[in-house]
Amino acid sequence: MDTEHDNKTASPASGDAGAQPSNSDEIVQQEQQDLLLTIPPDAIIVIPVRNMVLFPGLIVPITIGRERSIAAAREAARAEGKLGIILQRDPEVAVPEPEELYQVGTTASIVRYVTLQDGSHHIVCQGEQRFRVVEFLAGYPFMVARIAVFHEEEAETESAEIEARMLQLKARTGEILELLPQAPAELASMAMNIRSPGMLADFIAGLMDLPYEDKQDVLETFDLQPRLDKVLQLLVRRIDVLRISHDIDEQTRKRLEERQREGLLREQMKTIQTQLGETEDSAAETADLLEAITKAKMPEEVDTHARKELRRLERMSEAAGEYSMLRNYLEWLTELPWSVASDDRIDIAAARTILDDEHYGLQKIKRRILEHLAVRKLNPQGKSPILCFVGPPGVGKTSLGQSIARATGRKFVRISLGGVHDEAEIRGHRRTYIGALPGNIIQAIRKAGANNCVMMLDEVDKLGTGVHGDPSSALLEVLDPEQNSTFRDNYLAVPFDLSRVMFICTANMLDTIPGPLRDRMEVIHLPGYTEQEKAQIAERYLIQRQLEASGLQPQQCEITSEAIHAIISNYTREAGVRNLEREIGNTFRHVAMRIAEGTADHVRIDAADLHGILGSAKFESELAMRTSVPGVATGLAWTPVGGDILFIEASRAPGHGKLILTGQLGDVMKESAQAALTLLKSRSSELQIAADLFDKSDIHIHVPAGAIPKDGPSAGVAMFIALASLATNRAVQSDHAMTGEISLRGLVLPVGGVKEKVLAALRAGITTVLLPLRNQKDLEDIPQDAQARLKFVWLETVDDAMRETLGPVSP
Repeated sequence: MDTEHDNKTASPASGDAGAQPSNSDEIVQQEQQDLLLTIPPDAIIVIPVRNMVLFPGLIVPITIGRERSIAAAREAARAEGKLGIILQRDPEVAVPEPEELYQVGTTASIVRYVTLQDGSHHIVCQGEQRFRVVEFLAGYPFMVARIAVFHEEEAETESAEIEARMLQLKARTGEILELLPQAPAELASMAMNIRSPGMLADFIAGLMDLPYEDKQDVLETFDLQPRLDKVLQLLVRRIDVLRISHDIDEQTRKRLEERQREGLLREQMKTIQTQLGETEDSAAETADLLEAITKAKMPEEVDTHARKELRRLERMSEAAGEYSMLRNYLEWLTELPWSVASDDRIDIAAARTILDDEHYGLQKIKRRILEHLAVRKLNPQGKSPILCFVGPPGVGKTSLGQSIARATGRKFVRISLGGVHDEAEIRGHRRTYIGALPGNIIQAIRKAGANNCVMMLDEVDKLGTGVHGDPSSALLEVLDPEQNSTFRDNYLAVPFDLSRVMFICTANMLDTIPGPLRDRMEVIHLPGYTEQEKAQIAERYLIQRQLEASGLQPQQCEITSEAIHAIISNYTREAGVRNLEREIGNTFRHVAMRIAEGTADHVRIDAADLHGILGSAKFESELAMRTSVPGVATGLAWTPVGGDILFIEASRAPGHGKLILTGQLGDVMKESAQAALTLLKSRSSELQIAADLFDKSDIHIHVPAGAIPKDGPSAGVAMFIALASLATNRAVQSDHAMTGEISLRGLVLPVGGVKEKVLAALRAGITTVLLPLRNQKDLEDIPQDAQARLKFVWLETVDDAMRETLGPVSP
């Protein structure tokens, strides 16, 4: 075949050994030609190919684009020689080296060489024989390899095994051609007329749509019988795949036909019903939606989007699967209160009356709510605050939110976030999902029917995280007054203004709330109630509520104040009033049973009657018993459900100076115990403690109850006093409780949760509370009745604590 390169090739003049080509290009071409003439007879020009295997006997077109491949094809075409077609292992390699090629390929003759106008090169090759590469030769502008050609030997036709495999191959070929929708009929005839077993195997393997690794495996199988087995196995597997695919296509086609038939029948039924006047006109439904969009008074951007979706709905058939989804979406858009707001009741005096009537105490919180109302009255367009009520269970956080809504005249909605671990619960699902809905925020807004409602996000500290995202991160936008004016729910896909909503969050503790979320909220702490406050709450609210729940009339049942105080002190020990209300309900149900039986018409419950109704007292004072021996001190602790008392017990036994700590203590509390022991050792001479006491004894500190984990530095003072009591054999005053962190210099450092701890001491019967001097500023948070019933001792150093708590030397 002549090419442009061949026509320009120049030869030296005959008989002129010193003649030179006319220019440098001709010199290069002459040198290449001289080099090509040196290719050994047992070598062949090699072209590497990607994702394609050439089998003997097949004619295959090949597109070549690499410079070495183009040069190789040109030379083979010029010399009318053969090519070696070899598959490269990695198709991503642009210029493969010899070690990146398979070792078995197929010799081929070039049937046609075509160069198109766009510069691409194509060759049509006919495979001839298998070969194995012996070695690659260097020094050529393209790949040249010395090869060993495999000569196919025809098997004996009378071999039963070969003949059986040929029959199977031909039968399976007919099956696969029937499954292929556009297979030419001539292929089956060609396969049936092939007499050579090897040619039949190569023909079928070359035509099948197989991974190139499987085809190369067949090419490298020189033995005839294994090659037939491999091709037959691949053919059977391909038939199974095509048969399954064909079944799937048939099922899909049937379903589509059924849907088309159903749609046609629905259209016909709709036409019949329209003629009979038994169907609602779709135009009327569209008109209703258009009227609803107009009445909703949406923002301009949302209104434009809604009308666009309505036009889509008009053009859509009612039988379409998206029709109902789009209609529901438009209904959600039109039912949201885009421009509907409740009239704020800006009456400070009336709001104060409502708050005082429904909640006893909580003066700071009431004042903050009234301040908010005053600001709203003076600045109606201001942003609503994000309040977060933090306190133990049962102190009235949720009911306080309802009172705020009543005091402001707004609608109230509540969302429980406890256990929510899916971001879609906040932001909603996208409309593409089946059963998609907006998130809880938008659903609550729709339920309230006003865009300035009071929305309570309950238990915000109990949000979880999972594989579906972090809902606390989704709340960052909701609870940011600078961002929530353009809150975008995934279902709505349009912004909704949340800036007028008054969000109130509740939590039992702040530690589990992520920092960025906590930073967006104004935290208001709700501590526990004193016994007097609980009694007032019971008399004002709980008794009446439980009377109604039990079906009793006030004239049928009477409970004395002494009985209420007995229930508080002997049957409940909590920061809130939830268990108190439960015990009052138990008492009233006992009365209801007596009245229902007819054994009594009026029952008066006194403190002495509680044992027969509620059983034995659940709590009793054990302070005197627990602190009657040296080595026991009473500490004060803070918990997520309020304050509590904590006993520190110290004991010593013969040993070698070890410190043993038990009671599930955390790392910080263990360090406090070590610091207390070191401080005591440093003051052993001042306290007249024997020098060998610590060397010949093991000190054991235990903090009951042992099954409850404990941590924190605020038990340092109590641990030091317990150790000092043990070492000096002086018992601690039984009605004294203390809290505070200590340093190695003996200083008492401030701690948190003072109010909760003081109220816990009051509930436990403590009369004297020892607090760090730097916590004196927290005294104003403690209720006046608690201050009147307790004696406060302010500690600057541990010496102040020892002077106050340690009694005389025990006998």
